[in-house]
Amino acid sequence: MVGMASGAGSIGALPWVSTFAAFFTRAFDQIRMAALSQSNVKICGTHAGCSIGEDGASQMGLEDLAMFRAIVDSTIVYPSDPYSTEALMHELNKIHGVGYLRATRANTKVIYSKNDNFPIGGSKILRQSPNDRCLIVAAGITLHEALVAYEILQKLGIFVRVLDAYSVKPIDQVGLKAAARACGAKVVVVEDHFIQGGLGDAVLEVFAESGTTKIKKIAVTELPHSGKPEELLEKYGLSGSRIAMTVRSFLAT
Repeated sequence: MVGMASGAGSIGALPWVSTFAAFFTRAFDQIRMAALSQSNVKICGTHAGCSIGEDGASQMGLEDLAMFRAIVDSTIVYPSDPYSTEALMHELNKIHGVGYLRATRANTKVIYSKNDNFPIGGSKILRQSPNDRCLIVAAGITLHEALVAYEILQKLGIFVRVLDAYSVKPIDQVGLKAAARACGAKVVVVEDHFIQGGLGDAVLEVFAESGTTKIKKIAVTELPHSGKPEELLEKYGLSGSRIAMTVRSFLAT
């Protein structure tokens, strides 16, 4: 499927291919060669992360962001609701080359409206105040959990800023740095992905040379089990309550 799409994308077509995010690991060579051939192909990886639930580890796309970040000149977006998904599909169509859209299985709440814009390389601040002590960076399913964490922390008198890093590559360096400065240079990144190579590492690269920003990554660090989505998010530290706990501990350091 990916091989045929790469061929079509090299002769003027605009092909989209889609399957479980986990299955694209089988087509890494075709994806790599598509990029080297400067083919125009768009890829949608669905059922990403442990939040897919009972299907188990073999079906959980937990390496996909790392894989696509390594592809030369690739573009990666991670929408969180229907409106951002549709908008980011159109944005990917405007860019020539390998584009990857990471899709969530869960029936998530609607955050945005049809009038919201999602330029590639941008981000969106969803919660903020003048008293924010920490920046929470998330995307997709964990953005919804970060908003739950925000509510929990606000009731405890702890103010945090929540940023939607919907553009994973290129990432919004200017927006991240500005938000981090406003939050006392403390950043927590939450992602439903293995801890290596994903959104957390993309954020680390933004601040690698600053030497002043402290970053905590929350991600999947072990072989995940099968279970209900909410159980797995809780177990691996990605639920709103667990994020709130981690932020409180992080602020105490």
